[in-house]
Amino acid sequence: MLKTRVIPTVLWRNENTVKGKGFDSWRNVGVLLPTIKVYNLRQVDELIVLDIIATKENRQPDLKTVSEFARECFVPLTVGGGIKSVSDVKGLLRAGADKICLNTQAVNDPSLVTKIANSFGSQCVVVSIDAKKVGGEYLVTTNSGSCVTKKTVHDWAREAELLGAGEIMITSIEKDGTMEGYDLDLVSEVTRSVSIPVIASGGAGKYEHFKQVISKCAVSAVAASAMFIFTEATPRSAKLYLSEQGVKVRL
Repeated sequence: MLKTRVIPTVLWRNENTVKGKGFDSWRNVGVLLPTIKVYNLRQVDELIVLDIIATKENRQPDLKTVSEFARECFVPLTVGGGIKSVSDVKGLLRAGADKICLNTQAVNDPSLVTKIANSFGSQCVVVSIDAKKVGGEYLVTTNSGSCVTKKTVHDWAREAELLGAGEIMITSIEKDGTMEGYDLDLVSEVTRSVSIPVIASGGAGKYEHFKQVISKCAVSAVAASAMFIFTEATPRSAKLYLSEQGVKVRL
């Protein structure tokens, strides 16, 4: 049986790490490179680092900065933000990323998921879905949650898998930054729709939230940001708690 991963998510704007609530009210909470170094010392399973303004600024990934922090990262590293082509992915992998994360561009150009999977393998492609509940159903959003599409999360998750995605990260915009727990209905909708690994994101505030989403939604990994920034919780302590609860984790 595969072990469940605990993954800090680092949101990056310029040289700073940031955190908000509901994809809004962003505030600086640290500096990127020292943050990467700290997580390296905390026995994380992976890191997800997302440039939250690259797409908004219509620019390519910042390969220089990725190369700098990748040199300090000794765990599997997923990088997202501004990716529009196979060439961008090639640059990120050469800079030190192990996987790439697609969100807006995957929706705008679904063929890109297949092109990347064919070039580098499905294991390289994480499709991130930012979801908002509208009229009783979960819809896919793009551009950091500012654009609500007509795609349902269920349909887009299934399509992403068929296109070649190796993993799905599902984030509830309403739960983001609240530390009130994951949207279990949303996460379950994705895990029931696909056979590839699913990362739950958006809302974790205590270790019990990890256990809930793992046991009720059968996710392969749990991601958190605010919890590791604003509380004394650590990835190491999270894994010790989960192990005590009978969840198989890497210790």
